Amino acid sequence: MPDRPNVADPGRIIAHRGASHVAPENSLKAIRAAARQGVWWVEFDVSLLGDGTPVIHHDATLDRCTDASGPLLDITASELDRIDYGRGEQIPTLDQALDLVEELGMFANLEMKPHLQSLGRMAEIVAKALEQRHWARQRVQTSSFSLGELDALRALMPGHSIAALFTQPPENWPEILDRMQAAALHVQFRHLSTSLIDAARRRQIDIRTYTINDPGAVQPFRDAGLTGVITDHPPYFLDDHEWKRWSGT
Repeated sequence: MPDRPNVADPGRIIAHRGASHVAPENSLKAIRAAARQGVWWVEFDVSLLGDGTPVIHHDATLDRCTDASGPLLDITASELDRIDYGRGEQIPTLDQALDLVEELGMFANLEMKPHLQSLGRMAEIVAKALEQRHWARQRVQTSSFSLGELDALRALMPGHSIAALFTQPPENWPEILDRMQAAALHVQFRHLSTSLIDAARRRQIDIRTYTINDPGAVQPFRDAGLTGVITDHPPYFLDDHEWKRWSGT
């Protein structure tokens, strides 16, 4: 990988759930693959097990991504070693994922997934994990669709970098971001517009879009001032000279 960017680097190309095009999503293998592909930023999802253990997993159930089935909240950390996450991988804990991010010298966008039964607990558990790692203050940003969890995290971690995550931002998104002192706005690609980019940039808010794997489709938005893309396959962007230069790699 090239020399590490400045800690203030906003994250131009971010590997979605790790390099999930070539490795099981949200696995340690996917994080390592993203590093090998040449990106500095990796995005992954944090959910809770029944015993409160934070793990890297997107869904409320085990069915889609593992060889097991049933609600994630029905299992505990002691049962993780019997569940196959694909290609011999296990569901990582948040501690394991953060330790690997530190080892690789990467940056992380940690998305909190407070499934219904774990609402109200996620922010406290994530804050505890991040506060144990001094480096996380400068190299981890936390996002979520749950504004309540982001508000709770802001109260627990006044200086932490937060990104508000929306499918389609509501009309009052500027007030929401101001309230939680968010550093970034993440929006689904089909709801991205140049006017939204302009509004975010005027407020000095980073704006990224997810999940996009076509550099051509997002090119006009990059030219309009888009901060970054969240993609399953970073090489689609890094293999193009202009996108590679844009990303600072």
